[in-house]
Amino acid sequence: MQELCDLKVRVNEHYTFLLHQRVLCSFSGKLKEMVSQERQRSQPKGSGVGIMEFPGGASGFELVSRFCYNNGSIAMTPSNICLLHCSAILLEMTEEVSSYNLLRQTETFLDGVFHWTWNDILTALKSCEPFFPTADACGLLQKLVSSLLAKIAANSEMPLLSATPFPSSSSSSSSPDTSGFRCSSSTKTPEPMKPCSNREWWFDDLNILAPSTIEKIMKTLGAYGTDNKNLVLTRFLLHYLKTVVQRPCSGIGCGNLGHCKEEYGGLADTAVHGVALMGRTAFSCRGLFWVLRVVSGLGLSKECRQKLERLMGLVLDQATLDDLLVSGHDGGVYDVNLVLRLVRMFVSTEEGGGASSQRMKKVGRLTDKYLGEISPDQSLKVSKFLEVAESLPDSARDCFDGVCRALDIYLESHPTLSTEERTRLCGCLNYEKLTLEACKDLAKNPRVPPGVAVQALVSQHSKLHLGTDVADPSRTPAASPESPHEKQQLKLSLQRMQCRVKELEKACRSMKGQMSKMVKTKSMNHSNRGMPRLC
Repeated sequence: MQELCDLKVRVNEHYTFLLHQRVLCSFSGKLKEMVSQERQRSQPKGSGVGIMEFPGGASGFELVSRFCYNNGSIAMTPSNICLLHCSAILLEMTEEVSSYNLLRQTETFLDGVFHWTWNDILTALKSCEPFFPTADACGLLQKLVSSLLAKIAANSEMPLLSATPFPSSSSSSSSPDTSGFRCSSSTKTPEPMKPCSNREWWFDDLNILAPSTIEKIMKTLGAYGTDNKNLVLTRFLLHYLKTVVQRPCSGIGCGNLGHCKEEYGGLADTAVHGVALMGRTAFSCRGLFWVLRVVSGLGLSKECRQKLERLMGLVLDQATLDDLLVSGHDGGVYDVNLVLRLVRMFVSTEEGGGASSQRMKKVGRLTDKYLGEISPDQSLKVSKFLEVAESLPDSARDCFDGVCRALDIYLESHPTLSTEERTRLCGCLNYEKLTLEACKDLAKNPRVPPGVAVQALVSQHSKLHLGTDVADPSRTPAASPESPHEKQQLKLSLQRMQCRVKELEKACRSMKGQMSKMVKTKSMNHSNRGMPRLC
């Protein structure tokens, strides 16, 4: 007669196994003890025992049960050895319970880990992810990581621990490219890496590992957080995090951003610490913007963001318009606050060396282009437009035509602005640094308040008497309007604008007089009715 199952085991409160007590308890000291305790408490027969936080859940317990029912034998592979080993520790499947028990068999199998293939080690590390704390606590994870690093060291020209943070002439093969980037054929995303030498052979393979495993690797190498002084490891982290950002559902944009920040924040900080240490020696301006795009959505700390932005601000004169067009947050199309911080950082460091430097003027031209690009954004407030326009000293611009063009775009894109707001916006212009052509366009623009247009024309008129004019650096010399005919046109435009203002003032006085008469007449009518006064 077949023996009935007399042991009920509840695994992680979700799965129940009906097994033979004799079979399981002959290999597991933990189960034997739990069954004995249940009997001592006089629990009803069949109530069973419960095991919490079992490695691998139901599949892990089933694997161990097969070992027991197969008389202490099971096929071990790199894909299941970690699960078997952690389960054997939890269930106390030691030699005291049965000879050549599961724990001893897994330890014997793991003794050969340093002779495993590269793929076998990766497979074993990947299998530990569902029960990472257990694998880490028993030392299994450390053994696998050490084996992984030994493989990397044996197949690399430069050992990881000896990789210096600063490039030198003797290590050109592993030094970063300080001037250019390569663009990945699949993503078209610029990377601060050389086509061949800067991406190590193991970078892509480690992309499959969880962030907790990568943290374990970095800590084993003594290069986690502020301890990261390693160029190769910094490049690897940036490559790893870039892959995370590009995944279809990595937590970014798929409703799991908070969890993503919690998981990857430490790695993002570690990467930025490395970048900050190497700075402009290893990363160009575009490379720094690329780093920001990679780490900004991965829980980067405020301190590390400030370190990175400081580096970017110091080399802002090397940036392009595309670099500045970073996606915004809180409904904005672009991250205008980031650009403002970078400009202010640049100005604060550059003003000490002379505010009229060529670097400052280069940033001025770049800022004007950026202002024109963001002007159509419906969420861009008047105050924010003015902040960008006025973030640079007046000496940073030889000509204000770029600001004037951006202002025209903004006024056209925001037709509901009040006269007061439009006047405030025009206050960012330096009329004396506008070209003749820009002043004419300003005078003809119906969206510009008449008083502002007159002020600009008067400024140009005074310059004509002095015999000076402003040249727009974005125009060719031949296009500069300085002929006598153009000057005559300016005088006529000024006269027309003055007439327009006088007519508006006359109309306002007339309207004011009519309103006064209406109020007076209405007051007399009310007094004739003899209505009582309300005190």
